[in-house]
Amino acid sequence: MSEEVSHVEVQPVDKSKIRLFIKVTLILFFVTAIEFVIAFTMGAGAIKTFIFIALTIVKAFYIVGEFMHLSHERKSLIWSILLPTIFIVFLIFILMYQGAAIYEILH
Repeated sequence: MSEEVSHVEVQPVDKSKIRLFIKVTLILFFVTAIEFVIAFTMGAGAIKTFIFIALTIVKAFYIVGEFMHLSHERKSLIWSILLPTIFIVFLIFILMYQGAAIYEILH
């Protein structure tokens, strides 16, 4: 009634995929290590915050590019995702800047 499969086919190791995973892991490790060093060596301030945000964005784009395979897509698809994201972040920045200016005027 039921058949038992006792044959296992072994696939050869794809060395390029292993190299890619090691490369991605090392890049993310070094960027995180830089963040860790900055966290414990610099005092609090706007420069430290800017560096953290910039490094986090770099890591996020690298992760999206490699693990979600966006870097292997057509440029038009990448730009259709990237431009609205940049625009929304810009609008949030402008909103925060204007809100701070209005707060300073009122108080």
